Amino acid sequence: MSAAARFLIGGRVQGVFFRASTRQQAQRLGLRGYAKNLPDGRVEVLAAGEPDALDALERWLQHGPPMARVDALRREPASADEAGEGFKAG
Repeated sequence: MSAAARFLIGGRVQGVFFRASTRQQAQRLGLRGYAKNLPDGRVEVLAAGEPDALDALERWLQHGPPMARVDALRREPASADEAGEGFKAG
């Protein structure tokens, strides 16, 4: 069963390898989607795949890579159609 979720992450999440680290984590979990910077300083992550893998990604996103500081994490439903192929950090 495939599921999808959009995560909005706030804090010190730009310029700290957050997107690249998220891509590596998502690929390890077999997820497809993307991670991108938003103009307001947050990072948006859209991921699609197995529900357990999405939950594991959410747990990882609560902390992110070593140089990041996550102050806020919001998860909302998304369409798997938005995820595309592979996982991109743009």
